[in-house]
This record gives sequence, structure tokens and C-alpha cells, in this order.
Amino acid sequence: MTDAILETVTLGGSTSIHQHQRPEPDLLDRFRHLPSANIADAMGRLGAVDARIKPVWDGASVVGAAFTVWTRPGDNRGIHEALALVAPGDVIVINGGGDESRALIGELIGGKARLRGVAGFVIDGAVRDATGLREYQMPVFARSITPAGPYKDGPHALLSRIAVGGVVVTPGDVVVGDEDGVVIVPLEHAETIAAAAERKQAAEQRTRDQIEADLPAVDPGVRAR
Repeated sequence: MTDAILETVTLGGSTSIHQHQRPEPDLLDRFRHLPSANIADAMGRLGAVDARIKPVWDGASVVGAAFTVWTRPGDNRGIHEALALVAPGDVIVINGGGDESRALIGELIGGKARLRGVAGFVIDGAVRDATGLREYQMPVFARSITPAGPYKDGPHALLSRIAVGGVVVTPGDVVVGDEDGVVIVPLEHAETIAAAAERKQAAEQRTRDQIEADLPAVDPGVRAR
């Protein structure tokens, strides 16, 4: 883990200082080579967020350190403030209360996040401008898409422990999202989980190789996926 980093926390009208750590770059690189399913298996089938939180454009994937935002449903003031504090490679993870009536981000926030080096977003809520987010190549995982825009009044909390899609997220946790969904890896166990997921991936690859070798004998016209 990298050295502790001080960040600002805003809850309601109060401000304080919160300390958290981020995963080392080489650890994140290991997770980039692992599918979310293998990671969830390595955690005893825990850590996967609600299946309704999924990529808003085909091919989106993300790996990074969680920067958490807890906001009132339908309000994105805290997200704008988070953009001033994130570090390159962070994934902005947002507890929006699961509200689907108003989009918490769109293409403009996605573009600004790209300029800040944000790796992506995981949002327990709605978004809009899916085409623009894809054009900016900003990976976004959300509960739904709606054209309705947000309010900007608060309150919110930055860098607090939150729940997203039924999973607890602590600032600095490893976030992995792909076509299957999103998993959250607690930072304190990330090394152990990465090693277990790598073993799972290797075992599945051996099985897949055997299937590929045997399949033509069963049906020469069928290819394994």
C-alpha cells in the first residue's frame, strides 16, 4: 500500500480531515489481468455489487482505488467536489441511494474526470449521456440511464465508508469492473485475494484448454467461446 494520504471530508456543512491508503500500482496491475468472476470466487463469492449496477456502454472496464462519495439521492454536488480531490487512477464510487429518477453524472462530468485521470465511476444510482461517456472512453457502471438531470444542493460526504450495491466500500479499496459487473476488494486483504484469484484463473484456463482440445472430436463445426 502507498503511504497514507490526507483528504478533505465534507458531511453536511462540516469539514474534517480523513486519512486513507491506496493500493500499490503493481497490485492494481495484477487485478487488471483478472476477471471479476475469478475475484469474487476468491472472496468466497462475496464482494460483488448488485447485478443491476452494470456498464453503461459495451466494453467498459475499470480497475483502480476507491474514492468514495455519499450523496443525497438525485444530487451531485459532492461529485463535483470530488473531482477536485481525486488522484489519477482513482475510481469514484458513489452511494446515490439507488435512486434512478435523476442522473448523477453525464458526459461533461465524464470528460472532466478524464482530464483528472479518473479511472472510472461506479454509481448506485442513474447516469445519462451514455454515448458521450463512451466517446470519452470513461468507464461508468450504474444502476440505470435517464435523461433527467440532478440537483446540486447537497448534503454529501467524501471519503467516508459507504455501501454500494449491498457491498461496503472503504476509501482505497480495489475496484474491479468488467462486462460481468463490479467487485470490491478490501485493501487490507487485496494481496491475498489477488493470489487466490490468480490460482482460480489458472485452474479455469487448464479446464478451458482441455475443452478446446476435446471439442473438435465431439463436433468439428463447434468452437468453444
